[in-house]
Amino acid sequence: MKQIFKALNMIRLCDSRAFWLRIVYVVITNVLPLVNLYILKFMVDSVTTGEYAVVLGVRMDVFTTLGLYCAVFLLNRIVAVFNSVNNDIISQKLIDYISERMQGQSAMLDMSYFDNPEYHDTYHRAQQEASYRPIQILNGFMTLLGSLITIAGIVTMLASASGWIIVVMVVAVVPSFIVRVIKARKIYAFRRNNTQNYRRTSYYTALLGGRDYAKEMRTFGLAPFFRKRFVAIRESLVKELLRISRRLGVYDAVCAVVETAALFFVTMFLIFSATEGSISLGSFVILFEAFRRGQTQMTSLVSSVTGLYDNRLFIGNLFEFLDFKPTIVNAPDAIPFPKEVYEVEFRDITFRYPKMQRDVLSHYNLKARAGEVTQIEGENGFGKTTLLKLLLRLYDTDQGAVLINGVDVRRYDLAGLRRGIGAIFQDYVRFYCTAEENIAFGDITHWDKEKVKKVAELAGVDKYIEKLPHGYETMLGRMFDGGEELSMGQWQRIALARQLYSDAPVLIFDEPTAWMDVPSRDRFYRTLEQLQREKRVIILIKHI
Repeated sequence: MKQIFKALNMIRLCDSRAFWLRIVYVVITNVLPLVNLYILKFMVDSVTTGEYAVVLGVRMDVFTTLGLYCAVFLLNRIVAVFNSVNNDIISQKLIDYISERMQGQSAMLDMSYFDNPEYHDTYHRAQQEASYRPIQILNGFMTLLGSLITIAGIVTMLASASGWIIVVMVVAVVPSFIVRVIKARKIYAFRRNNTQNYRRTSYYTALLGGRDYAKEMRTFGLAPFFRKRFVAIRESLVKELLRISRRLGVYDAVCAVVETAALFFVTMFLIFSATEGSISLGSFVILFEAFRRGQTQMTSLVSSVTGLYDNRLFIGNLFEFLDFKPTIVNAPDAIPFPKEVYEVEFRDITFRYPKMQRDVLSHYNLKARAGEVTQIEGENGFGKTTLLKLLLRLYDTDQGAVLINGVDVRRYDLAGLRRGIGAIFQDYVRFYCTAEENIAFGDITHWDKEKVKKVAELAGVDKYIEKLPHGYETMLGRMFDGGEELSMGQWQRIALARQLYSDAPVLIFDEPTAWMDVPSRDRFYRTLEQLQREKRVIILIKHI
């Protein structure tokens, strides 16, 4: 039950008022039908005998009783409307709350998590379930509460006729309860064991429908190949799910026979009691209706309990993801990042990525000083980009230390460290936002339109931007309406402008000219000379 209460508390945190109103509405909408069932008895007796009915000490004729019955019915419908609106409020707020929690969690975790397939499995499971499982838990809990209220009232009514009717009503649903628990466990185990297969289908869907893959998918005719793989996995998954469903469907049918038999024998008992005069016609109606509703509510109770059990299993995926903790955090005595940097040193660095069998860097040493361009050259896999990641503390070294001004980077405030290092990655991001936003992302805390234009000119991309339909306000990329696509070289210069916008004292360029033409490369190196004069630490990563 711990997971259930954690989920309910999460919902309460979204909107406490709406949460408690939901409980009040559920209580009301389950009590009022019982009141009407009680009124129905008197209305039927009044019709059959022609006498006044006495309801709660008040004498009423059949029309007054009917009016009271309709008034209670109307009140119940109005409360149900309020409950529906309130449920929509909770649902939307919960979606936003969980999205915020998951996005915040993803942004907080170390890069090492993203190198671990187990993380991706957990994230996939959490993402698949997070959008609807918590609200299902709330609905299941409220249905359970409503069923208990209704059953309590029905048991009170049935007790006046015979205690064994209550026993039959309860026992008849026990087989159904067992079958549903077994089904919930089997489905959960199946989905958890096949997480990677579900992830593969998502990946193949992205390949077949994503813009970034469209050119090569068409050029090499890969669509049939990946479509075949997608279909094969889906056929295997569906086959196993149907096997589980069919097997348990047989048991469900047996449960239905048991419940129908219970209804038959209890109804026969009530018929004999009414014909013998042991109970009035009104009592027969109310007891029959009570038993029928009791069966329905017991079935609902079983569905709620097994649904909560099912959702408890799956909601654990969300909490498993939210329980991940970052390992790269601020030291307790973290110090501010210096405004001026005169030296960056990689001292005896040894590092390997998680789950890898070999070191990417082994006892590596390098010093880079302000006012100089320090070049790092090497073949693919040499570890050049890894140095950048270690400097930014996207990872921590296994041995050795990265020093800035002679101080281990692990001593610096993490946010300040990353603001103090301007980096253009080899696999830079193309943000489908405006040109101005793409550049200003270099220092999102200080937005300056004039500075955006200045660094765009320094990066040699200003002329391209000014020719766009809305200049710096033009949306880049073709993901959204009104977007304008750029060449890879133009995108690279946008990324360069973003880096220069930061005014960071340390600048790292990872293959910055890979997509540039000759004039653009010449301009970049002139910009590099200007940055040298500003006494910044400049590290230039190049392939050989």
